[in-house]
Amino acid sequence: MNGQQILDVLNAHNDNTLMEVLGIEYTEVGEDSLTATMPVDARVHQPMGILHGGATAALAESVGSAASALKLDLKTQTAVGLELAINHLRSMRQGQVTATARAVHIGRRTHLWQIEIRDQDERLIAQAKLTMIVLDREG
Repeated sequence: MNGQQILDVLNAHNDNTLMEVLGIEYTEVGEDSLTATMPVDARVHQPMGILHGGATAALAESVGSAASALKLDLKTQTAVGLELAINHLRSMRQGQVTATARAVHIGRRTHLWQIEIRDQDERLIAQAKLTMIVLDREG
């Protein structure tokens, strides 16, 4: 599959998920990276009217998890989040954030991703580290 076909498949899997509710869309795929966007609007606000840290964390885990899936034979393996650590560095009220997951380590049983979340002006909003565990599918 080419890059656009991969993005189309990833985005099609967002139907009826948290990613659809949050408006997450995969936009760019590289050899060891994946990028997704999320609008910052009332759907992802906390009561003070700013981007909710949980929404930012959901974006980070979504892009890192999808990136791990691209490294696997999904007929025999799956990857699930083991640990997510995130630092929220800047708040925002509206616009769009872009998360890029870059591979730090792709092992047989674990994947480690560094994820930067930036606003539309390229300012760093949050930085995350996601560890994925690779599991064998049963059956």
